[in-house]
Amino acid sequence: MGLPPVLAQRLSLPVVASPLFLCSGPELVKAECQAGVIGSFPALNARPSSLLGDWLDEIEESNAAYALANPGAIVAPFAVNQIVHRSNDRLEHDMNVIVEHKVPIVITSLGARPEINDAVHSYGGIVLHDIINNEFAHKAIDKGADGIIAVAAGAGGHAGTQSPFALVREIREWFDGPLLLSGAIAHGRSVLAALAAGADFAYVGSAFLSTDEANTVPEYKQMIVDSSASEIVYSNLFTGVHGNYLRGSIVAQGLDPDNLPESDASAMNFGSGGNTDAKAWKDIWGAGQGVGSIKERLTVAQLVQTLKTQYVEASQDLLGRVLADDVLEPAH
Repeated sequence: MGLPPVLAQRLSLPVVASPLFLCSGPELVKAECQAGVIGSFPALNARPSSLLGDWLDEIEESNAAYALANPGAIVAPFAVNQIVHRSNDRLEHDMNVIVEHKVPIVITSLGARPEINDAVHSYGGIVLHDIINNEFAHKAIDKGADGIIAVAAGAGGHAGTQSPFALVREIREWFDGPLLLSGAIAHGRSVLAALAAGADFAYVGSAFLSTDEANTVPEYKQMIVDSSASEIVYSNLFTGVHGNYLRGSIVAQGLDPDNLPESDASAMNFGSGGNTDAKAWKDIWGAGQGVGSIKERLTVAQLVQTLKTQYVEASQDLLGRVLADDVLEPAH
């Protein structure tokens, strides 16, 4: 099948920056795109909903101006994430804005709906749908999604429990279209590993949480830098969907991270008003197991350059190992 044109264009790295709930705004997305990786944000971050169009205008105009002022620079496209859950009472409004602006990439979560895919396809956009297992991947493609985001164990925020290697291999047995891999990817070597496993792109989230442009409080950014994989807690208490969170932020709210109660998944509420319980947990901070690779707070441009340097070094190292082991037959 290959990649659609919007994903086949040149990037600084084969990376899509994942949409970060409450933390991704225009400043972060612009910086990601202008650093050469695909930026994204959840539509629900634009509050009130009337801001969504303004945000899209700002991102589009800034990226166009940057490209004009920097001939030859890589300016990546951007994506908007839609929570396709029955409780999202903004969905129709936000989709109308997305269609009006012809957003090139739409990321759908918590439900695959053909009418959403059709709306995006009506103007030539593509839909990437995030899933946590092969069954959901089949459903997403059957309902018209163009690509899959495999959310494996260790991913920040809402996440699955399957090994990335197992999940990617199961999907690649039947699907040759766009495939992104999410799960503890915060180092250039991990980006390369995602591609070696069979994905087209690495889906990177937590590493961007600590950047200057992220809409996160300083304490959150510092906790990202200070934490390791062992300090990530997997729970469905805070949204009704299982996800990964920073242990320190849970302790700060007076909770025992090792003895958290289960939440009722039927109580999930992603409406414009939000879940009452979720508001109580606004200082519970999501992050993935890749935080151990994040050693300092950087700008987005510095982070992407660091990842790129690590990626290139890892590629050269791997190629050297393969050649040394005489795995590749000589070219003729």
